[in-house]
Amino acid sequence: MTENLHGKNFIAGELKAGGAQSARAVNPATGQQLEPEFIHATEAEVRQAAERAEQAQEKLLRLGSAPRARLLRRMAEEIIALGDPLIDRCHLETALPKGRLVSERARTVNQLLMFADLLQEGSWVDARIDTAIPDRTPSPRPDLRRMLIPIGPVAVFCASNFPLAFSVAGGDTACAVAAGCPVIVKAHGSHPGTAELVATALKRAVAAEKMPPGMFSLIHGPGKTVGVQLVTHPLIKAVGFTGSLRAGRALFDAAASRPEPIPVYAEMGSINPVFLLPQALRDRSKEIARGLGASATLGVGQFCTNPGLVIGLESEELDAFIREAGLLFKEATVETMLNKRIHQAYQEGSSRLRAVEGVELRAEAIGAPDVGRTQGRPALYSSDDRTFLDNPLLREEVFGPSSLIIRARSREELLRIAATLKGHLTASIHGSEQELLDYSDLAAVLQRNVGRLIFNGFPTGVEVCAAMNHGGPYPASSDSHFTSVGTAAIYRFVRPICFQGFPDPSLAPELQDENPLGILRQVDGLYTRDPIPR
Repeated sequence: MTENLHGKNFIAGELKAGGAQSARAVNPATGQQLEPEFIHATEAEVRQAAERAEQAQEKLLRLGSAPRARLLRRMAEEIIALGDPLIDRCHLETALPKGRLVSERARTVNQLLMFADLLQEGSWVDARIDTAIPDRTPSPRPDLRRMLIPIGPVAVFCASNFPLAFSVAGGDTACAVAAGCPVIVKAHGSHPGTAELVATALKRAVAAEKMPPGMFSLIHGPGKTVGVQLVTHPLIKAVGFTGSLRAGRALFDAAASRPEPIPVYAEMGSINPVFLLPQALRDRSKEIARGLGASATLGVGQFCTNPGLVIGLESEELDAFIREAGLLFKEATVETMLNKRIHQAYQEGSSRLRAVEGVELRAEAIGAPDVGRTQGRPALYSSDDRTFLDNPLLREEVFGPSSLIIRARSREELLRIAATLKGHLTASIHGSEQELLDYSDLAAVLQRNVGRLIFNGFPTGVEVCAAMNHGGPYPASSDSHFTSVGTAAIYRFVRPICFQGFPDPSLAPELQDENPLGILRQVDGLYTRDPIPR
């Protein structure tokens, strides 16, 4: 398997390796460097990828959505055809269990097929038509027709914690291709071999469907250099990113400093607070504790929706809940994290928590971590409302298998805590249906600060579907108007255009009178699939 990897950059269907610098992947479970070396892209190669993407964009604008739907389906087929070598290499580079990776591959493939289905149905272009009223007084109305078109070449940055579903062929790439945008992917340094294998599949799909080669490129190299070169290239029109606040903000600032600023859709940090209302603790304390333990330690806590903070009213029931949750954290396994950098950040974050006066370590996994295998130790902490409100540090994400439980003295303090929690992907409320009504002010505060509000559940497990919203106010994401998961994610990579007075044959099929695609359109203020009578 390894001997089939070449470590080169994919530039519009061609393999390039002109750079003098390189890096190898590291198996986080052993510390072993993996072959081969992956050559960092040169500035000239980044420029060539962008120029070829722009050439591809010009051709794509003349194609309908059907070829893109076929391309997405072929991409899915080619990824499946990679077989076990993809899973094996990904396991070596990430230490993620093979069963988890098989499931993630299925999610990746299903995302591609989901967007192909979206294109086939076609109504997502939001076609709006106001027909001409030539005899209107005091002034006639011209014929106006509006729809969404691709924004242009998109830069996609692979995520560390989802080497398939948020990487080369992940959600950002799937929806950018669906929108009609060429994609240049910046591989993550933790799993470059996985990136190369998936890139090979996408390259084959582009060739098989006779799409312009500049539709897809893959480059290697550090985000601080190669990534910034990509984001600041004038032909790149948007960026998709999932990762840390520090890295996401650096890309955002670089894009904003361009002569032509472009949007950066970055999903970044979140502690995903969980609120426990009194009746829930009385009725389901052990069940909720089990849910917290499972959710917080799932995948060694390396999910952006990890529940890192729990808040409840001070009571005997809350004390019992803390004891029960502590037992579950003690029983949790000590497992290898994704890479040395993430492991070190978790260790440093845990040390900062322990150093705060008023924060108590309530439990940690019994098994001793092997630092040489970058193992993270699950831990549960507790504190009180005064300590939490006085220490902004406690509102920062600790990316890993830990949670902090806060005891609030009163309903008012619980609401004060909720009001301080700015910008998270999710918040959860556990309670009875009556409590949800009684605490409607809590739900109202949280709605302003999160992208997904959960009742009697936990945030891990992001369903990929039309109704999902995966985003939130800053710093959860850089633009709370959009989601990075689900079909609505396509709207990040399109822009509206209006055609005034165009003859029918010159319009895209989505805007023609006959509505040959049969899509749902807004015509003179009403939604319909009917043709426009002549």
